Amino acid sequence: MMKKNAAIKRERRVNRSRGKIFDLGVVYLSVHRTSQHIYAQVFSPRGATVLAAASSLEPEFLKKKIDGNKVQVAEAVGKLVAERAKAKGIENIAFDRSGYKYHGRVKALAEAARTNGLIC
Repeated sequence: MMKKNAAIKRERRVNRSRGKIFDLGVVYLSVHRTSQHIYAQVFSPRGATVLAAASSLEPEFLKKKIDGNKVQVAEAVGKLVAERAKAKGIENIAFDRSGYKYHGRVKALAEAARTNGLIC
């Protein structure tokens, strides 16, 4: 029963934050996390196309085998997605945390993206 309530709460947070982002009509950075990996995508204003993406499953990360915890991997993914977005001329974005609380890996990814040139 607890998982059902947690899922409902996350879905409500997703709907609330994405609704505000869609009203703004800006390019946004969306984050998805699982128990082992983290994914980041930069979407066009209405979410029709993916402009840049990075994840912890890419060959670059698998070759490097970043030693450390998941937070350090999330920072590396944030840095990579920021570099790819800037290469396409994207600097101003909205941050969509996909209903996850702004803590831990999600926070590390967002701050890494900011320090590498994205304005959230």
